[in-house]
Amino acid sequence: MATFNLDAKGRMAIPAKFRKHLDVCCEGRLIVTIDHSDHCLQLYPLPEWELVEQKLTALPSLNPQVRRLKRMLLGNATECEMDGNGRILLPAKLREFAGLDKSMVMTGQGNKFELWNEQTWNELMDDCLEEKFDENLTAELESLSI
Repeated sequence: MATFNLDAKGRMAIPAKFRKHLDVCCEGRLIVTIDHSDHCLQLYPLPEWELVEQKLTALPSLNPQVRRLKRMLLGNATECEMDGNGRILLPAKLREFAGLDKSMVMTGQGNKFELWNEQTWNELMDDCLEEKFDENLTAELESLSI
């Protein structure tokens, strides 16, 4: 997790610890889109996004939930390329959706990153810590050994 500020133009500097990896895996080409259930943004390296996009486009379009998900994720997907200083410009519409104005958090999620308003992230983490997480585990989580 990294905390940082957006600049006045809506650019975020990719934390140094992620820049080299992103240069290698996708030549700094990223896709940013909205999250389907939380007010945050998802930031994918281009090759990872292409896999997600293929899975989404393969889903049956007659299903109203699928159409809604495609509209949300694919319709808001925007390509961002890191500049020479490791910054990307986040579109105003997406910044507004996630409430990104100044202080924000970037957290790794395996094949992608999430971008959060810092206050929203802190409130979410506080709620998670107060919740009795292990009382209502699904079968998938019960079988997880970490």
